[in-house]
Amino acid sequence: MAKGNKIFVKETAITVITKNKTDYISLTDVTSGFKEGSGLIGKWITNKNTIEYLGIWEKINNSGFNYPEFGVIAQEAGVNRFIMSAGQWIERTKAQGLLVKAGRYGGTFAHKDIAFHFAMWLSPEFQIYLVNEFQRLKAEENDRLKLNWNLNRTLAKINYRIHTDAIKDNIIPENLRKEQINQIYANEGDVLNVALFGKTAKQWREENPDLEGNIRDYATIEQLLILANMESLNAEFIKMCLTQPERLVKLNQTAISQMKSLATNSNIKKLKE
Repeated sequence: MAKGNKIFVKETAITVITKNKTDYISLTDVTSGFKEGSGLIGKWITNKNTIEYLGIWEKINNSGFNYPEFGVIAQEAGVNRFIMSAGQWIERTKAQGLLVKAGRYGGTFAHKDIAFHFAMWLSPEFQIYLVNEFQRLKAEENDRLKLNWNLNRTLAKINYRIHTDAIKDNIIPENLRKEQINQIYANEGDVLNVALFGKTAKQWREENPDLEGNIRDYATIEQLLILANMESLNAEFIKMCLTQPERLVKLNQTAISQMKSLATNSNIKKLKE
């Protein structure tokens, strides 16, 4: 579970955490600015309309939801003796829309859909501010991810010049026509494409006729980092007079090795948070 971010709604600090690429908002923090505090969560979850909403949400989003047990709870809801907590709801129904974390920074967390529902129950005004601040947080995260992607794309382009200079100085014979030179560049570019992506640029275009751009425009951050490294390596391999098949094997081995390393790199994970 990723470390939480903070958003501020009407001077209330609210934690947003990510689990399995899904955002959860702290309902405990949401209630901290209200007189009754976290006790409001218990009142909200025992409400018959809330139970109905939670059940519908889980039915749509959670294939493991215990729908028969939900039916029992739905029948019990609304009577004076009905008692329900977030923990009981999760345990009885295998719900995924709510989380309960123990410890100093724990509390009750909810999927953003459910958190917005809870905030509306508390105060329509508070809900509007919460939605706006959450959307601002996600926009900032997307901008940060886009910036990191663009930086790595730029790095790959810079290394591409190193790569093409090595091709020009060591592979291209003199007095070739422009179209022949371009074909050599394209062939060498596909050495990298096949080593990293497992296909040529032409094969990618044939598989994705509706997409604009090229195969590298849809690369992940990890792939762009590896591509930048591979362009420098291939330039050195070319200067060493290695044949294209020899270079392809070495570059593919490099791509596999570096992808395994980046898959467990905490700094790469931070870029995506």
